[in-house]
Amino acid sequence: MVAKVSEPALATRNLFFDTATLYYRAFFAVPESITAPDGTPSGAVRGFLDMVSAIAKQFPPEQVVFAWDDDWRPQWRVDLIPSYKLHRVDEEVSDQPDAAFEVIPDALSPQIGAISMILDAIGLPRIGQIGHEADDVLGALVSKSSAPCDVVTGDRDLFQLVSDETDVRIISITKGVKKLEVVNDAYLVERYGINGAQYADFSMLRGDPSDGLPGVKGIGEKTAAKLITEHQDVAGLIAAAKNPEISLAPAVRTNLLTSQDYMKAASKVVRVKTSAKLPKKLDRPIKVKDSQSLQELTDAWGIERQIKRFLKTLNIDWVA
Repeated sequence: MVAKVSEPALATRNLFFDTATLYYRAFFAVPESITAPDGTPSGAVRGFLDMVSAIAKQFPPEQVVFAWDDDWRPQWRVDLIPSYKLHRVDEEVSDQPDAAFEVIPDALSPQIGAISMILDAIGLPRIGQIGHEADDVLGALVSKSSAPCDVVTGDRDLFQLVSDETDVRIISITKGVKKLEVVNDAYLVERYGINGAQYADFSMLRGDPSDGLPGVKGIGEKTAAKLITEHQDVAGLIAAAKNPEISLAPAVRTNLLTSQDYMKAASKVVRVKTSAKLPKKLDRPIKVKDSQSLQELTDAWGIERQIKRFLKTLNIDWVA
């Protein structure tokens, strides 16, 4: 099989994917009646490939990297906030949260494996690391990039990476691939009243039930944005709460003072690490790395059309 591609479109931005966001969204969007030749549900694989193709077509990339959750619930975060992602632990697999496995639908597990093998066969960078979530890998990629970056995700936690100064944007898939939202500082200011650099502490104050973070009692989005804007960070908030000369609503002052330990710990938990080790080369391949493996995966999952579109969009040749 030969899949030839046209000359690459002009691309000056890097495109970094929060991989799990895409395959989970694909899994729940595509009916399980969509199957591989052997009857195995294949909607997540098909949907993932189509989503990447659609996004890369709209935002032609220089580099393309897929961040992977090799450690979805790092122990250091659990040590700081024991409730962190606790509700997602699969108690049937592990009765000890410290060695927890994430709850993953049975029909999705083999498809995640297939997606990883497809990316590896093509030769596209797929990066995960123990002690780092995919969010942390994305943080490292952005912090070490010399080019403008687009981060594709459905996770609001990553809004903290947004920076007009360094030209980092979030491509949000929350509303679907046909309604992608480009999130920059202007978007955040209009939506929340804060910028990307302020988002982590804003999120810590407001709380995030999906990650098991309770937030500070009585503080919602508007109050959190106002407090962060006026007092900058956790240290500033605590100092303000302790200073009777600074005007704060009595309930807000009390709740800040009683939540000092939580704020100090949660501020570290919600902030992405940028220390993940990255390969020296993250170049997008010009041709498929392992044609035979890709052909076998394509046949096994019945995804020839999706693979051809994917490779064409990313300007990668496939000569089998």
